[in-house]
Amino acid sequence: MSATAAIHAAGALALAWPAVDGLWVAGLLAANYATLLVGGLSPRSQLLGPNLVRLPDAASKRREVALTFDDGPDPAITPRVLDLLDRAGAKATFFCVGEHVLAHPSLAREIVSRGHAVESHSHRHSTAFGYYLGAPLRRELENAQRAIRECTGSAPRFFRAPFGMRNPSLHAAVIQLGLIYASWTRRGYDSVDGEAARVLGRLTKGLTAGDVLLLHDGVLQRARREDPTVLRVLPSLLEELRARGLRSVSLRQAFSDALAD
Repeated sequence: MSATAAIHAAGALALAWPAVDGLWVAGLLAANYATLLVGGLSPRSQLLGPNLVRLPDAASKRREVALTFDDGPDPAITPRVLDLLDRAGAKATFFCVGEHVLAHPSLAREIVSRGHAVESHSHRHSTAFGYYLGAPLRRELENAQRAIRECTGSAPRFFRAPFGMRNPSLHAAVIQLGLIYASWTRRGYDSVDGEAARVLGRLTKGLTAGDVLLLHDGVLQRARREDPTVLRVLPSLLEELRARGLRSVSLRQAFSDALAD
């Protein structure tokens, strides 16, 4: 944001000089806007601030990965996900929507009681989230923090934006709330692809220690007639982790040393 303000100020000053070509200033501003757009539309980009896409080196050395689930909790899906994780002895991170947590508080508490972490995925999961600025943005994050803290007893430490959409204001809001912004290393697109084999392939091709994997346990998974994709993929994915000597942990476990500081 500071760099953008400086560019605009420099452009305004330059236009005060008759010899300066206005097209040059317009081109500079256009390049600035394009950079912001690319940063906002690229979920794994670091252009708009620190972005957790992998686990720390210590976790990689321990052969850890992080399974993460977005959009829940959902009473038709999340309990079955929890059962599959329990059978495999795996721990995970659930990026939950504040309104869904308020609708299903006992399920949010169950996630925590089974040894997993509930983190923030905004309060309403609005399709317009990437356009939120100032007070509306802060309110969206604060409402999610409050809902999750009241229902689980612990405030989120990590935040993931809906659809991975960001803008230059998000970094400051995340930092002010003491959150760590997190995206992923690889995603399966299980919320839009009903072919389990393809989803599994995206998640496991090149899979290595330290990776953060994205799946979904939210309402979109129930739009299909067959079992939700995540439930058809997760057993094979957990078996693949076991075969490769990898262990799924929550982000809080992987970053325990940093969070303790």
